[in-house]
Amino acid sequence: MARDDHIEMEGKVIEVMAGGLFKVETDDGLEVLAHLAGKMRRYRIRVVLGDRVTVAVTPYDPTRGRIIYRPR
Repeated sequence: MARDDHIEMEGKVIEVMAGGLFKVETDDGLEVLAHLAGKMRRYRIRVVLGDRVTVAVTPYDPTRGRIIYRPR
């Protein structure tokens, strides 16, 4: 699957879990288990509880995804 075959959703981090996982509640009410995207790890962008983030999910499994953006 290509990187551009994803659906982007806005949401809020509601739980920080072990192993770099985050539970994000989207604006649609869906809970997504997400990890940080590579560029976010590379540039050491921190995500903490309560942050607004953009999550990219696949159409095949919308309960898992990647955090691709955190606004300033």
